[in-house]
Amino acid sequence: MANDTMAVQPELHVSEMAEHLIGSEIIKLSNEVNERIRKGEKIYNLTIGDFNPTIFPIPAELLKRIIHAYKSGVTNYPVASGMPQLRKAVSSVISETQNLSYNTDEILVAGGARPLIYGLYKTVVDPGDKVVYPVPSWNNNHYCHLTLARGIMVETLPEDNFMPLAHVLKPHIADARLIALCSPLNPTGTVFSKQQLSEICEMVLEENKRREGTEKPLYIMYDQIYNLLTFENTVHYDPVSLYPELRKYTIFVDGLSKSYAATGVRVGWGFGPAYIMRKMRAILSHVGAWAPKAEQVATAEFLENKTESGEYLSQFRQRIYERLKAFYDGFMSLKQEGHPVNAITPQAAIYLTVQLNLRGRKTRDGVTLETQEDVSAYILNESQIALVPFTSFGSSSESSWYRLSVGTCRTNEVPTIIEQLRNALMQLS
Repeated sequence: MANDTMAVQPELHVSEMAEHLIGSEIIKLSNEVNERIRKGEKIYNLTIGDFNPTIFPIPAELLKRIIHAYKSGVTNYPVASGMPQLRKAVSSVISETQNLSYNTDEILVAGGARPLIYGLYKTVVDPGDKVVYPVPSWNNNHYCHLTLARGIMVETLPEDNFMPLAHVLKPHIADARLIALCSPLNPTGTVFSKQQLSEICEMVLEENKRREGTEKPLYIMYDQIYNLLTFENTVHYDPVSLYPELRKYTIFVDGLSKSYAATGVRVGWGFGPAYIMRKMRAILSHVGAWAPKAEQVATAEFLENKTESGEYLSQFRQRIYERLKAFYDGFMSLKQEGHPVNAITPQAAIYLTVQLNLRGRKTRDGVTLETQEDVSAYILNESQIALVPFTSFGSSSESSWYRLSVGTCRTNEVPTIIEQLRNALMQLS
């Protein structure tokens, strides 16, 4: 009989890590919104930290060089550390933008920033080690899970632009292995002030002096993938520029993806102590997380041409800022009208931090928005605007703050989006 010939499917088992691993909350939300768009709904999807290539194409000269590299047969394995000419070009960029000197053996190229962050975690963090990171922040919870680290989330405050302060971090560092920092910060688009970062640097130096000769050091991961996208008078600071003695404890994460709208090109780089970078290279070599060779060669040529890269960055930065400023002005106008919304002045990156403090309000149907999830659903359904709540970045479920991303938005859409939000807000009582 048919049932007799059918094999019984055994119960499947996976590792504890895989069993409890969750996917990206942001990608999940964006996919849900995009599915509704595919079904015909007109929704402004301001969730994903990516770019619409029809609005923000990669630099034309970079594209031309990538195509030329493939046509020239640059299709075999790259050097494990990254192509020498690209590491040399990155060394020059670091010198010009941060006034820091890093040799090519202190630089590692990979397929974007994600493999570098994973490789860094695997290199300096043992299972059970403590990793301290602020929330909201991007993906540190997942990297802790992947590496079996013990993540310690430290909640930040809007009055500090959601940047972590030394005195808030200090109670957690005595037995920590890594502090994961990001500036400009995803999701907020805010940056460390010189004083804020200096106090953290001094804290780490003091802690490592205490450990000297007896314990493993406390490292800093410094994710600065958005550092070239700063606006107006915003200044990007980094630990090593402020305190050169932190050089042996700091590993930087950077790359091409955000500053040149090249998220799909997958060229990232990290730099730090040569010994740590060699160990990261070994790990990523086993994973096969290299950036494609043709893209590496093309990126090196593009970065070496200061006119090409400089002109693109200048106009790109201005176009991003125009959108952020337009949204900020729109939220401020809503606030002045008495609506319970707010926003933080745009400083950097492609994000605006906005607040929708609507819990407790009633819809025109008499339904009370009791939770922040209710608020998010209401804004999506009534104003056709999709934002990412800070809860997706580790913040408390009570947080009324959101990330607004402008990488897929046209400037002429901003007034419509603000007007649709205004209409939704006016329906609440």
